[in-house]
Amino acid sequence: MSTYAILGCGSVGYAVAEDLVEEGKDVLILDKDESRVESLRDQDLNAQQTDIADTDVADAVADRDVVLILASDVEANKAAVSAIRESGGDQFIVVRASDPVSEDELADLGADVVINPSEVIADSALRSLESGELEYKARQLAEVLEGASEGLAVLTHDNPDPDSIASAVALQAIAREHGVDAVINYDGEIGHQENRAFVNLLGIELVPLSEGKPLSEYGAVALVDHMKSGDPDIDVEVDIFIDHYEPEEGIEAAFTDVRPNVSSTSTILTKYLQEFDLSPSEAVATALLYGIRSETLDFKRETTPADLTAAAYLYPFADHDTLEQVESPSMSPETLDVLAEAIQNREVQGSHLVSNAGFIRDRDALGQAAQHLLKLEGITTTAVFGIADDRIFLSARSKDIRMNIGKILQDAFSGIGETGGHSTQGDVEIPLGIFTGIETSDDNRDTLLQLTEEAVRKKLFQAMGVDSSESGNGS
Repeated sequence: MSTYAILGCGSVGYAVAEDLVEEGKDVLILDKDESRVESLRDQDLNAQQTDIADTDVADAVADRDVVLILASDVEANKAAVSAIRESGGDQFIVVRASDPVSEDELADLGADVVINPSEVIADSALRSLESGELEYKARQLAEVLEGASEGLAVLTHDNPDPDSIASAVALQAIAREHGVDAVINYDGEIGHQENRAFVNLLGIELVPLSEGKPLSEYGAVALVDHMKSGDPDIDVEVDIFIDHYEPEEGIEAAFTDVRPNVSSTSTILTKYLQEFDLSPSEAVATALLYGIRSETLDFKRETTPADLTAAAYLYPFADHDTLEQVESPSMSPETLDVLAEAIQNREVQGSHLVSNAGFIRDRDALGQAAQHLLKLEGITTTAVFGIADDRIFLSARSKDIRMNIGKILQDAFSGIGETGGHSTQGDVEIPLGIFTGIETSDDNRDTLLQLTEEAVRKKLFQAMGVDSSESGNGS
């Protein structure tokens, strides 16, 4: 067991000594104040009178493993660190500073850990503030849920991804704990094979918006992780709004929690499960853990400490065999065809890649192709588009921190198509006739493809601020 020495036993040193002794540690206390040392001895503490600024202090702590130098006199602390290190002492030293300058000086003298009490107090205050704010927000959320006597409609973003689905599942679980029946609604499709596997393996029940009862018939409506579809376009009042992206226009809701300082909405919902003291079911924990991992690209993209602590909390509850199945689904022939076309038809300008996948059957495969192409060396932004059902579908991805790809797509195609997205990904849907004025037939497919390709590539490269006339295929 490690042995400890505390040099300077004021209020900070005494508090540390008390905790260590209570844990059964061997603690030696050194202080120059005779009356203080006598008082410590009266409490059966091992205390000696020593001026920690004297060079002899190195001999006094030579047999100790850990030395905590906690006097309020920073100059004395510096002298103690110097004496120990100059005598060849290799103990682990924790020392108290008074400001950033003394922090640097003590580190240079050989301290292993330097503590600035003002920073510690500030950090503690911020943690207490965060905890208190979450408790307050949880009470607000509970009040809204308890008032939803006619049930809760939880609406994901269009063509929902794992983060949106997982967040909706978690809010549904929280609502049910408050005696409220909740239904998860979505618009669009669940096309990505990983997303389909995710929903099927976990038995998640999602109701298409067009097949469920009208949102107006529910006691409350919640939007979770909805901003990837852009600002909400629904004709009912929103009661709950939870997201990790700020809406461009303010959302009027009885309860709002928007946290751009985390990387997934699943992280936010995990915090609420903890605040409500709800142990997540295996399905909910697995969904949320996958939502966080998916949104952060397995903790490789824009991951925050909050995401990591949420994932660590969920880990013991999750079904890891199911996660492995979800993350390794077979690739459909349609997806493989789209990826092959996108690779073959890629056009690169600088670090930007645009590709035409031609006529497609699975529009969700465009996003997978865009994500795969983002792995090419030197590429930071990709956009893949294709034609299906008399419409042009486009999916883009970016890892360029200087670029908001969702905003770029909106600038390029707003007014002629539906756009949605955020800084790292975005999607567009455009009526084909806007570009061509020609109806689709078997005879004019090649012409349509050529006209569409030229128009979309030109708009994309212009919006990205590059000249498409000097592009190549990136080979």
